[in-house]
Amino acid sequence: MPDIEVRRAAGALGAYVTGIDLTRVQSPEELKPIKDALAEHLVVFLPDQRLDLDDLERVTDLLGGRDVTPYVDPLPDRPYVIRVIKEPTDQLNFANAWHTDLSYLPEPPAYTLLHAWEVPEYGGDTIWANQYMAFETLSAGLQSTLLGLRAVHSAGMAYGTGGLLDKVKDLTSMAIAPSPEAYSEWTHPAVITHPVTGRKALYVNPVYTTRFDGWMPHESQSLLSFLHRHTVNENLTCRLHWARHTLAIWDNRCTLHNALNDYPGQRREMFRTSVKGAAPTA
Repeated sequence: MPDIEVRRAAGALGAYVTGIDLTRVQSPEELKPIKDALAEHLVVFLPDQRLDLDDLERVTDLLGGRDVTPYVDPLPDRPYVIRVIKEPTDQLNFANAWHTDLSYLPEPPAYTLLHAWEVPEYGGDTIWANQYMAFETLSAGLQSTLLGLRAVHSAGMAYGTGGLLDKVKDLTSMAIAPSPEAYSEWTHPAVITHPVTGRKALYVNPVYTTRFDGWMPHESQSLLSFLHRHTVNENLTCRLHWARHTLAIWDNRCTLHNALNDYPGQRREMFRTSVKGAAPTA
């Protein structure tokens, strides 16, 4: 087992992990310290990981297996890898809104891996928010209410034909693939129980959660708006300033994240994979 060092990045979540070279890791057992750190800190940052795409896919497999990302065209020869790119002339970046990756799927990914190949001189940070704490800091009455609710998720607002990203596709170099299938819906518990830690996490987000199951959209709006503000309170967050070769891995079952778009005229290139997950349960 590698002798790794874990150093907290912030009070709410996040940790820097050093002492492991992922180009040399060949077995799932060698990644147990990483999974342990993820269980405790929710998102981990591994500096100076000089991975090629074969390495990135191998580490993804060792963490639980690769998964596809709908509505974004992958690399031509790598169906599980997407290129996260912002060119200097682009006005928009990818993932510039608080969300949980692919929560609209029946089985959303357990983890996401994002590896930095080129970063701007300034800006371009990513922020994560702890959704255990988001639930735990609600009143007992609201917790009880949410435990009895299911939430409806859909990719339509973002990736549907005629949706937001379809309308602004000329402002980004991302290989977005809008589809009418994105308007399909799936329901998950509004509060899920993490399969590893057993802790309860709030599971709604402003990009993909459209309403509560059995509620009309206008009835859901006020409560969802409150929750969306509450879940990203500054006290629940940590922030990463990227450096080239940094690898971030985060747990989608208990975090939200947001990629900031504050680096006009600069280039940022990263590669992303997802680790297979299971259906969220209450």
